Amino acid sequence: MMNKQFIKYTFLSLVAIMGQKMEAQTADKKADELTAYRVTALKVHDLVHTKLDVSFDYGKRHLNGKEWITLKPHFYETDQLTLDAKGMEFKEIAIIDGKKTIPLKYTQDSEQVFITLNRKYKSTEKYVVYINYIAKPNELKTKGGESITDSKGLYFVNPDGKEDKPVQIWTQGETEASSAWFPTIDKPNQKTTSEIAMTVDSKYTTLSNGKLTSQKDNKNGTRTDIWKMEQPNAPYLFMMAVGDFKVYKDTYNGKEVSYYLEPKYAPYAKQIFWKTPDMMNFYSKMLGVEYPWAKYSQIVVTDFFGGAMENTSATVHGGYVQKTERELLDDNEESTVAHELFHQWFGDYVTAESWSNLTMNESFATFGEVLWHGHDEGQDAEDRSRYGKLQNYLSSQKNGDSQILARFHYKNKDDMFDNISYSKGSIILYAIKNQMGDEAFFKSLNHYLTTNAYKSGETHQLRLSMEEVTGKDWSPYFNQWYYQGGNPILNIEYGYTNGKATIAVKQVQESNVQTFSLPLKVDYYVNGTKIRKEILIDQREQNFSFDIPSQPTFVDLDPDKILVGQVKDNKKIADYLYQYKNVPTYYNRIEAIKYAAKDKSHDAQLILLAGLKDKQDDLRTLSIKAIDLGDNQIKDEAIKTLLDIAKNDKKTISRANAIIKLAATSDMSYKALMEESIKNQSYNVIAGGIIGLTKYAPAEGEKALSSLDDDTKKHVTGSIKRLNK
Repeated sequence: MMNKQFIKYTFLSLVAIMGQKMEAQTADKKADELTAYRVTALKVHDLVHTKLDVSFDYGKRHLNGKEWITLKPHFYETDQLTLDAKGMEFKEIAIIDGKKTIPLKYTQDSEQVFITLNRKYKSTEKYVVYINYIAKPNELKTKGGESITDSKGLYFVNPDGKEDKPVQIWTQGETEASSAWFPTIDKPNQKTTSEIAMTVDSKYTTLSNGKLTSQKDNKNGTRTDIWKMEQPNAPYLFMMAVGDFKVYKDTYNGKEVSYYLEPKYAPYAKQIFWKTPDMMNFYSKMLGVEYPWAKYSQIVVTDFFGGAMENTSATVHGGYVQKTERELLDDNEESTVAHELFHQWFGDYVTAESWSNLTMNESFATFGEVLWHGHDEGQDAEDRSRYGKLQNYLSSQKNGDSQILARFHYKNKDDMFDNISYSKGSIILYAIKNQMGDEAFFKSLNHYLTTNAYKSGETHQLRLSMEEVTGKDWSPYFNQWYYQGGNPILNIEYGYTNGKATIAVKQVQESNVQTFSLPLKVDYYVNGTKIRKEILIDQREQNFSFDIPSQPTFVDLDPDKILVGQVKDNKKIADYLYQYKNVPTYYNRIEAIKYAAKDKSHDAQLILLAGLKDKQDDLRTLSIKAIDLGDNQIKDEAIKTLLDIAKNDKKTISRANAIIKLAATSDMSYKALMEESIKNQSYNVIAGGIIGLTKYAPAEGEKALSSLDDDTKKHVTGSIKRLNK
């Protein structure tokens, strides 16, 4: 409301106020950019089929394309067609009417082409538009977001052959960059079948979506490969790759599974991707939806900036996935392989209908990683993966305040690719699985997938599927976790008086963050028996009490560790020692080790001593780094275990850290271990040996590093940096 009273200002006051007003308007404009509601893309037309015939001009970095795009009006009749087409040159745009080609009028800007059709078409009528065009991706002035840093769509790698890297072409369509190499309606709520003919130098291998249906040698030394995708998928999931790749062919359930790598890595294809068919089998059975595409390929390309991309039936990986047998001794990218594969269901088979609903793609793929590790290695590995996602998310929040998961207000769609959409979303799914029960949860996922097959979906449809299966209203859960942001921070005080165990709970997240409703379990350990109770935390401050036979030895709040948040429960070192030895879930073990690492007491050293033998290498490594060998009561046993780790541990990161720890004692009897480690095949172990040797004799450490061959030195130098962090 405006105050009508007239007020006189001095000139200086007026200048100052105008300056403040301009600053406020600028701030409001920035806020408007962030808070503008992001509507789902309007469907004027539906894509039906996309046929492309493309070749490449390496010198100009151009794609020469011909397209036959089949469409139909979504509902209302229209004679106007708008296609996304970034920076393209058009030679001809026409409509195919039987055997006739009718030229069409059009205008364009840098992002789109606006076509006037030859007449009005109804939603029952399909029509085909022919487009002859040149795509010029390197001439685009594109800018990505914080996560997806480039959006040229089509990339030429070393096209002139002058650099020390392979000559390749590859595409990257997410979020809306496929329209930089073919005209389309570049929105995630569109689906189309496709046929892509690629004419390339005959020495190169190609890959695209669907099946390779024909290869034709041309007289000019080129070859035309035709790839057909018979099921509809979103334009951003279209892909092409061209280059000197060697193909290793595997199989799953009668379908081709193939791995495309640079020739020098081809001998290791099976070792890099060997679990893929098992993953496909696991996911198919778990979801009750058989792997839906004609084949599954994975290709590793050079200079890929996006980590990896789940193009339908043909995942693109960045070069970091490509490893030699020797590199695989130290690390692998199994999580990435699992993540991108799970997208073939959540993201490709059913696609998020808008970028606001990215959780329907990325949260599920991250969740798929967690479940794979559990299936492959057991509950402990599953919990380790899940704990890592929780820590990733918590690094993105401040005092419980964080972004909304299903975000309809954002500045740049590329910035949706963050720890909220990935990590937080995955553990929110894990928590609802726990509350719902596995059978109901996976039946709900099956309902969502089959109901929306080859279409797009959003969070509300997931909720409705869960309600259809369980008969329960899940709106409160979704309202809390999907449509509001933040996380709870619980301050817990335990007590025991007159036969009653008490729990005092405070939600201490920022006051602007919602008050959470949290159904949690509590396990009381009494006289060697576990007694389980259930509580509902739904207020900022609450007290609970239970009749317990005697004072509990230990209280385990949220034993399944499904809380998407933090707990401050004021435990003492004795509690952590008990939980490590007697309630040894992964969460309890890592929290005990992390606490012990900051505590110099003898009980803390007992935890770390036990941690040296933990079955998870990350917990062994944490314990190695933190244990105090000055504690004479544990020193002998610790040294014995460290020596065993340094010589025999299957995980090279644990071995390397044990070697370094032993060297830190300055005991000359371990110097021979350092020298022996430098002869190892593992880059991590060599790095550990060099770091250790340097502690004894810096000149000898430097000499050992310089004596390595160039390839080994490069890898070992990287390992040394990581180990010294």
